Amino acid sequence: MDKVLYISTAGANLAMKAQQVHANNLANVSTPGFRRDFVSSMAVEMSGDGHEGRVMPKLRGLGSRFASGSMDTTGRAMDVAISGSGWFAVKGSDGNEAYTRAGQFKIDDEGNVLTARGDAVIGDGGPLQLPDNQSVSFGVDGTISIVPAEGGNPVQVGQLKLVNPAITEITKGADGLFRSIDGGELEADPEVRLRSGFLEGSNVNALEEMVSFLSLSRQFEAQMKLMKTAGDMASAGDRLVRDQ
Repeated sequence: MDKVLYISTAGANLAMKAQQVHANNLANVSTPGFRRDFVSSMAVEMSGDGHEGRVMPKLRGLGSRFASGSMDTTGRAMDVAISGSGWFAVKGSDGNEAYTRAGQFKIDDEGNVLTARGDAVIGDGGPLQLPDNQSVSFGVDGTISIVPAEGGNPVQVGQLKLVNPAITEITKGADGLFRSIDGGELEADPEVRLRSGFLEGSNVNALEEMVSFLSLSRQFEAQMKLMKTAGDMASAGDRLVRDQ
């Protein structure tokens, strides 16, 4: 019975982990640029005594879906969305370069360009810092222009660092930002294009996530029932031995 319990416990743990991932997806259904996650698992044949067909589930890892989200018009000059593939480069909380699709930017009192969550946005020369200005605009290629505080014609003051790695070259961290798998900084790609006044929505489908969550709940309940059945059978066996 201990083998049955071991397998069913592994299945319950995997279902619970997958539920957590789908719950996080649902929590971010309205987060700009969010990429939905999923759990990848595999069947591993059990070794040792017993029938060779016994298998147990094993977590292979977490992955992300890279389909684009909807393009939502905001009309806000500091909102920028990537058209097609590509990523904004930002400075993560660990101080290293990271990547995001969330283009909801703001400027602090020192002129630093930040994401909505406070990460510094990286340009062609490092973290972006803009001089005093009346307005800011973004070109389709990521160039940044301002109208100086004293007025006059628009002046180009920098350019966003935009990258376009293959999806196999980046992975999502615990902070929700993506990073190069090898830990290095990616090269800028001049072919990435932007749309100013737009924000890309999350690529989470709330209905699909709810269906997956309910299905996993049933799987978890089935594994718990299997553990209870194994316990009942073990108890019945003990009573049979005592009665002899």
